[in-house]
Amino acid sequence: MATGRLGVGETLGALNTALGPGDPVWFKETRARHLRARDFLAPRPALQARFGDGQVPERVVRAVAGLQGPGVAPVLRCAPTPAGLALQLQRPAVFERVLGAVAAYAAPAAPAAPGPRVVLHCPALRSAPGVLRLSQLRAVLVADHLARALRAHGASVRLVPAVRDPHMPTFLQQLCVDWPAASQRADTEALRSLALAELSPARDGGALPPGVLGTVCLKEVMQERGHAAGYDPNLDKCLVTEDLLSVLAELQEAVRHWPGDGPAGLAAAAEADADGCMVVHVVSCEEEFQQQKLDLLWWKLDVQAPLTQKHLVCGPVKAAGAPGTLTAPEYYERRPPPRGPRLTLLHMQSAACPGVQGVGTEARQGASTSPDWGTTPADPAWTEVFSVLSVATIKFEMLSTAPQSQLLLALADGSVSTKGTKSGTFVMYNCARLATLFDGYEHSMEQGLYPTFPPVSSLDFSLLQDEGEWLLLFNGVLPFPDLLSQTAALACAAPGLHTTARTEMMCKFLIQLSMDFSSYYNRVHILGVSTARRGRGGALAGVQGKQWKRPAGPFSPPGASTTPVWSNVCPSPASAGRA
Repeated sequence: MATGRLGVGETLGALNTALGPGDPVWFKETRARHLRARDFLAPRPALQARFGDGQVPERVVRAVAGLQGPGVAPVLRCAPTPAGLALQLQRPAVFERVLGAVAAYAAPAAPAAPGPRVVLHCPALRSAPGVLRLSQLRAVLVADHLARALRAHGASVRLVPAVRDPHMPTFLQQLCVDWPAASQRADTEALRSLALAELSPARDGGALPPGVLGTVCLKEVMQERGHAAGYDPNLDKCLVTEDLLSVLAELQEAVRHWPGDGPAGLAAAAEADADGCMVVHVVSCEEEFQQQKLDLLWWKLDVQAPLTQKHLVCGPVKAAGAPGTLTAPEYYERRPPPRGPRLTLLHMQSAACPGVQGVGTEARQGASTSPDWGTTPADPAWTEVFSVLSVATIKFEMLSTAPQSQLLLALADGSVSTKGTKSGTFVMYNCARLATLFDGYEHSMEQGLYPTFPPVSSLDFSLLQDEGEWLLLFNGVLPFPDLLSQTAALACAAPGLHTTARTEMMCKFLIQLSMDFSSYYNRVHILGVSTARRGRGGALAGVQGKQWKRPAGPFSPPGASTTPVWSNVCPSPASAGRA
């Protein structure tokens, strides 16, 4: 079996190269109705622009059909169609390559060079939780998501500020946000001396308020940076305070001192570190003006300030049915976990993070007697599960819209509906289905109802012909590494002050994946059928030694899959239920 991870990007690159010089032409199909006939398409209008009459030379078609290379998916056929040049992959071979090394598709592609150094600065974390606005909470969750994505892609990330409010670490822990904490401020003595040399004298010569050192003119720096860079033209003077210098000192420390830097090399590497480091200020729209002042002041006082500073500005958050002064902790309290009979506690346990997998037997038994979740049981396991689900709901709400866009929250009913397919609840529900499916198989295997899973090399992947199976692999597993790379992409090389993050891409991907899986799950009986259905559908228990098929079952729609999975597998009559 061939080795090496297949990639959508690598395959598209090779396909476009095979057509010769010119702009990219090929694209990957995603819709089920198109995937019945092809996997990639070069549209006819694009081919007409490339080849004049639209007729692709036969030698080019042959080159595409015989395409090979690192990361390139094996091609079955390539043929002209009314829509353009259509290409279909060798699907059994793709199944084997991907499922034989599926863990490799759960991580982004390894970068060719060491990742960049990124300082993520979230000013909202300098406040106390009780005064944190919803737009600031959004900035915190975007910064945390971006830090995880960048680190997964090989970047070295420093998080600023280290929180000092005594209540903030507990609140961040509730939100499953991993952020550093500190008890002391950074040393501001050096910056204070530089600031005093730049200060404008007080107009009336009177005493300044405590903590205020004076004002600094920013016009000169503004002219150097240029208004076109995106700075507010109204920026003029900056009131320099001890708190502001403390913020700058912490940023300065983060840029110059990275984990692993030895003391002996710091002086020589300081300038290189600043030039090779990008600072991304993740701010709410209310904080942007003050942050622009801070940028310019940093450049004015510190000649080694990083050349690349970008603002990722999170748009406003409007909560329907809630007061405009709603704080983040109040929102957390008003956003309960999803309720309804669709989410049994077993489902919720499975959908929760790994640390909640040990929910007690008593809690699981209580699931069948509390279908509406009107009250929270006293079992601590329930409390932990509900807390995790509440946080998951909040994060999905905050991240499912592009950060720079306005976000509208519906809090009027005080609950989250389990209906519909466009929410994080639907994603968690299907995550629970998968976890329950895997757990059910492992449990049944331990009881001897199923054999251990056979080696991948012994499976006949040509039997996987249900369109839902290809949809899950081709749109779910195969492009996932590319998606991870895209979510970690920051347009820091582009001109201008602002940058964007694509947090909504992951949410949309999870929703579509859940829809595809739900459709497949509702049609295909994966681990067998219930005792009642087995009685009406025929005795399966006596088929030992034969190939076990996923039966369609008497309640399945016409055409439900009966795909053989592997030999010598048959659940005994004792295995009841459907997973």
